[in-house]
Amino acid sequence: MLTAKQHELLHFIQERLDTSGISPSFEEMKEALGLKSKSGIHRLISALEERGFLRRLPNRARALEVLKVPEAAKAAAPARENVVPLRKAPPALKPIAANDIIEVPLHGKIAAGVPIEAFEDHNNLAVPAALLGSGEHYALEVSGDSMVEAGIFDGDYALIQKASTAREGDIVVALVDGQDATLKYFRREGQMIRLDPANAAYEPQRYPADRVIVQGRLSGLLRRYH
Repeated sequence: MLTAKQHELLHFIQERLDTSGISPSFEEMKEALGLKSKSGIHRLISALEERGFLRRLPNRARALEVLKVPEAAKAAAPARENVVPLRKAPPALKPIAANDIIEVPLHGKIAAGVPIEAFEDHNNLAVPAALLGSGEHYALEVSGDSMVEAGIFDGDYALIQKASTAREGDIVVALVDGQDATLKYFRREGQMIRLDPANAAYEPQRYPADRVIVQGRLSGLLRRYH
């Protein structure tokens, strides 16, 4: 059977999901249950996960899903839980809160200058969901200053929507010769692809179309101030 605190936490999470579409923070759960520290919440959530009542959604720093809720057993029934599976609302009905956080793959550094060696997946980056649109995304740390006139600076994190095509004037991640990745404006010149910087100190880069592969379009930026 679940403990009183486990019952209380499970119903609090479900109530918050029903009303706002986003699970409460650990601080909110701590206050709602009258606990002195968040470690108690972590233990309760882990216990609920082990019992199959709750699960953490992947790639989200703050997202829980209630799988089932216990209903008090009837007086004549044996002293055990009568578990009632939840009917899940369609995902489209759940709003995305501005403070919801999604973890996206961080694929190392991308050159905003001369192309550098293609990136690889090493870490994740926590990103506000409001900065992302539809589709799959990943993040790249910007290296260089060739896009400063577009407001993209060295050390920024470029949020990229995965895509294999681009419109004229899109800022894209372009892979050149299968090994060098760069962040530039995308242009076409007949049979050539022109990758334009946003810095008058740099020249456009021109390549035959078969040497350039679009790997994504710029969706947003994150900047950390030290």
